[in-house]
Amino acid sequence: MEDAWVYILSASSFLFLLFLFKLQRSGKRNLPPGPPSLPIIGHLLLIKEPVHRTLQSLSDRYGPVLSLSFGSRPVVVVSSPSAAEECFTRNDVILANRPSMLAGQVMAYGNTTIGTAPYGMIDEHRSRRKRNDANGGREDESKTMIDTMLSEGYADDIIKGQINSMSSAGTDTSAVTIEWAMSLLLNHPDVMKKAQAELDDVVGRDRLVDEVDTHKLPYLHNIINEALRLFPPGPLLVPHESAEDCTVSGFDVPRGTMILVNVWAIQRDPKVWDDPTSFKPERYEGLEGDHAYRLLPFGMGRRSCPGAGLANRVVSLALAVLIQCLEWKRVSEEPMDLSEGTGLTMPKREPLEAMCKA
Repeated sequence: MEDAWVYILSASSFLFLLFLFKLQRSGKRNLPPGPPSLPIIGHLLLIKEPVHRTLQSLSDRYGPVLSLSFGSRPVVVVSSPSAAEECFTRNDVILANRPSMLAGQVMAYGNTTIGTAPYGMIDEHRSRRKRNDANGGREDESKTMIDTMLSEGYADDIIKGQINSMSSAGTDTSAVTIEWAMSLLLNHPDVMKKAQAELDDVVGRDRLVDEVDTHKLPYLHNIINEALRLFPPGPLLVPHESAEDCTVSGFDVPRGTMILVNVWAIQRDPKVWDDPTSFKPERYEGLEGDHAYRLLPFGMGRRSCPGAGLANRVVSLALAVLIQCLEWKRVSEEPMDLSEGTGLTMPKREPLEAMCKA
């Protein structure tokens, strides 16, 4: 019994000294502001669902660059376009890494997927592709993805991780975006009619809209941008990690800090957007892409979503077909519920239900 108390007191003393050491070390740095934290668990008790809303509330109180601790892991939350731009430009290489987390080890086959892999692994993949190209490899571009990865010597776990990543990130996010866009259109029938009129003018009613037509449908793309602004499928993007000490907005960010970019907060910030909670596709007219770091649904920089182009094409064509081929209406007079559910891709809390006729 006495030995047990000795172990408990020793462990408690060690944790207390470790806490004092970290407190003294952090006092020498100009860390971002944040709420008081508890020993060992940090700020975990403050984090409630949905996490992006909780972090927005904390940022409103402490500032757009916020310092937190998730257990022993230091975290910096970025919630302003200027700070996000600094992360993805001046600090792009430093923040190109991904934090190693248990979920990534278990669900992403040891953090081997495109989204979770350390930046060094991405460099290794590119170097391997260059070597194979130089040696005359990849001659048959019609081979399947699995055949190509097997021929390039990838381990089975890495191949499984990439297939899983393509399936989840490539389908869930697009499906969620289409569901949010249709829900918004059903709540705004005038916008739906304007999109139908654009399709009639560009495509007509004698044939089905095709992928090549979507480039001529600017209002449709405005609708998609507005849906992505209000309901980004990755409200906090994929976490980044600082490979070395750096600064963001004048604050010190120590090496090994997890960086969360709250794009949900940035894209609803009244200092950035006029009437930010309203669905207004017309707000993009005349901007011609001049909304960088204000609209970040796919991230920015060298670790931005590699499937952004494909996702835009898939969502544009699918939404265009739904609008062109069918007449839509709500199942009741009540507006569609736009509450967010739980999940990495921020699905609707209540699944979309609507009536349609050809």
